[in-house]
Amino acid sequence: MVDKFQKDLNNINHLDKEATRLGMGGNLSPEVDDNLYKERMQKRKEIQVERVKERNLEKGLVIVFTGNGKGKTTAALGMGLRALGHGYKIAIIQFIKGAWTTGEKKAFEKFSNNIVWRSLGAGFTWETQNRNKDQFFVNKAWEIAKEYIKNESYKIVILDEINIAIKLGYINTEEIILFLKDLNMNKNLCHVILTGRGASKEIIEFADLVTEMKLIKHPFREQGIKAQECVEY
Repeated sequence: MVDKFQKDLNNINHLDKEATRLGMGGNLSPEVDDNLYKERMQKRKEIQVERVKERNLEKGLVIVFTGNGKGKTTAALGMGLRALGHGYKIAIIQFIKGAWTTGEKKAFEKFSNNIVWRSLGAGFTWETQNRNKDQFFVNKAWEIAKEYIKNESYKIVILDEINIAIKLGYINTEEIILFLKDLNMNKNLCHVILTGRGASKEIIEFADLVTEMKLIKHPFREQGIKAQECVEY
């Protein structure tokens, strides 16, 4: 079994290297002659078909959107929208930003009956100014989130700003990982998305897909522009 897995992995790695060698095409390819270019792209297509065929596993994924850049929650909601388009049910549990009324929430609730949006947070720490209250709501949000994750009728569960809750010490990383690991062992195909800056090293190592949003420019910092509808909320 191990030898077969290693053989499959070696074949996948070989195909990936070939895809990189053949390149994306366009004007990045060295061929001047159109026939030679077509030949290269045909080989690239054949390799791509094999790459897709080799990757035949399916599982519930743990997905992390983190980093100091804008767009973490937006990216998660984009995946939620995709799931809704396929007719699946999704749940969004907000751990910190519950005090905000966002355009996304209004749009999603109008869009489909297949969505549950639970805002358990009471706002940012400088707004609540009450650690005990914050931790109470975080723990409550986590208990509710677990029920949706275990519910097989939900395809995606978004844990919005849970990385911040972990960073603030309101919830334990190990508890989250153990729960999700046990869930995957039971072959639950729900995809769980964790958002928020400062994702812990343990969460990043455990996750299947991690994207870090890098801050390059932001109008709030560079130009003193306030948070605006359609952009920030």
